[in-house]
Amino acid sequence: QVQLVESGGGLVQAGGSLRLSCEASGSAFSVLAMGWYRQGPGKQRELVATITSAGRTNYADSVKGRCTISRDNAKNTVYLQMNSLKPEDTAVYFCKADKPPFGVAYWGQGTQVTVSS
Repeated sequence: QVQLVESGGGLVQAGGSLRLSCEASGSAFSVLAMGWYRQGPGKQRELVATITSAGRTNYADSVKGRCTISRDNAKNTVYLQMNSLKPEDTAVYFCKADKPPFGVAYWGQGTQVTVSS
């Protein structure tokens, strides 16, 4: 089992920045593939960014150049730095862990990000 706890969400004005954190427990963090997803009002959950155990990153086109995913294996934490936020970034942001070898997925409870115009 992997437990994930997100933090760092909140209300920010358009153009502002937020850093989300997700702390994992219950498994060796360094082997986990981690990701951030979001679900806006009335929308399906979508990928924001992922980072592999080796540190390779992938981003949705909608956030490229504005968001950076990173991980600190010593702190069992993955981060999402979000800059130049837009109202359309408003969503609940979820942390996801994929545990090898079978890629079993675990989700956090989510953290709300609201961007005002």
